[in-house]
Amino acid sequence: MAENTRVTTVDGVLEGKAVGDLITWRGIPYAAPPVGSLRLRAPQPVEPWKGVRDATEWGNASVQHKRGTMLSFRKYQPASEDCLTLNVLAPAAPSATPRPVMVFIHGGAYTIGTSATPLYGGGSLVRRSLQDSDGIIYVSVNYRLGALGYLDLTQFSTPARQFDSNLGLRDQVAALEWVQLNIARFGGDANNVTIFGESAGANAVTTLLATPAAEGLFQQAISESSAPGLVATHEHATQWARQFVGFLCDGGNAAHALDNADVEQLGRAGTKLAFTVLKETPGLHPFGPVVDGDFLPQNPLDAYQDGSAHAVPLIIGTNSREGTLFPKLLDALPTNPERLDKMFALTDPSAKDVVTEAYPGYPDEASAIDIGGDFTFWKPSLEVAESHSRRAPTYSYRYDFAPRVMKWLGLDATHGFELFAVFGINETTFGKLMTIPGGRQAFTDVTENVQSQWLQFARTGAPLPNWPKYDEDARQTMIFDARTRVQRDPRRDRRQAWEGYRGYASQKTEPSNS
Repeated sequence: MAENTRVTTVDGVLEGKAVGDLITWRGIPYAAPPVGSLRLRAPQPVEPWKGVRDATEWGNASVQHKRGTMLSFRKYQPASEDCLTLNVLAPAAPSATPRPVMVFIHGGAYTIGTSATPLYGGGSLVRRSLQDSDGIIYVSVNYRLGALGYLDLTQFSTPARQFDSNLGLRDQVAALEWVQLNIARFGGDANNVTIFGESAGANAVTTLLATPAAEGLFQQAISESSAPGLVATHEHATQWARQFVGFLCDGGNAAHALDNADVEQLGRAGTKLAFTVLKETPGLHPFGPVVDGDFLPQNPLDAYQDGSAHAVPLIIGTNSREGTLFPKLLDALPTNPERLDKMFALTDPSAKDVVTEAYPGYPDEASAIDIGGDFTFWKPSLEVAESHSRRAPTYSYRYDFAPRVMKWLGLDATHGFELFAVFGINETTFGKLMTIPGGRQAFTDVTENVQSQWLQFARTGAPLPNWPKYDEDARQTMIFDARTRVQRDPRRDRRQAWEGYRGYASQKTEPSNS
């Protein structure tokens, strides 16, 4: 094996493998397996190992529905509670200076997803970084999902059995602490770390900026289609945990049930909870960070507003039509008039007419879908940009590009589609097939634009000079499309219609009898 595939970390020696002009190390433990007595506990240190640990294969995915672990046709990644691993991808050629580090947090509604998903490989991004610099180090992370990672079950703690809150969020902090301790051994610069993520991964980014324990662990952040408002209040979290335990053990000993249930039982209870919450409170999702007054002291939207979020440079944005994916795939948003009526009734009834008037055609299907997408992703991301821009360099974008096939499918530039540009999918067979009806050069151009901006930001803390800072006066926003451009205050009428609306963020709830 090539000599530079072997790295000595603080926990032991790893052997990676060369992949062309890159080297990958996979399945690296950043915390102890959260199994047995460590189930539903904060991540604990890795037990150091002796000898050389093979780091050529992916670690386990977090426990989830099988569909979230698909790697290729009929090939799935094993899933297990023993899942706290990360992966490192680096150029094979050495660098005279430490390389910037980009840490990717995958999405999937905090219920599905894995860093081993081929889309997240990172090879295109790392190779692109070598065109005009010494390159970057790319890190991708697994963390606990579903009830095992994102349900606050602390109310069921007993003197003999403690449960901790915000486990997935704690996992992400532990992974970033591992980066601080070890990334220099892979050629990375621990003082120049950019976190970036999409969807739930972007919610993780906007939440980490409001997490005290994450201070100093990263220097830049990129949030792609975050839902910053989907951080549970203590009241909601308490109610959901009670409902979940009711589904799990129907009145039995909660601590015993949580300790002894198998992952299939936990999954069934989680599915029942998700459907119940969507029906009772359209637009909310029971799995996510929780304002626990401790690890996450306050709602991130409030932290941005009062200036207590970490003042690091931030890129934040959404896609043109976030909501179109969900009715076709994961029907989890308020994307029809019935759900929207209930959502506004539960939060701010006076806002309904003001908001819907900004979407011509409502209550038609397309307008309802756009309202649901904007409520979940665009409106709260814009709120973060506004607040954060008062204290730190902030850059806003909207991703509009969609090849003809996406328009034919009725998706347009939907949720997650910017990842195809970030990770260079245009270069793959799949990417080329998407543009057979046309748009291949535009796909190449938008990919070049996005990757160049992301990489420049990771290197320097600012994108390229053609992307101005966002502020509340000009609201200049980069529009990524076949013709990428800067636009002042895009969709101003919609923005003004949503002003002052906080959704469920400040709603108090009564415990459910479910």
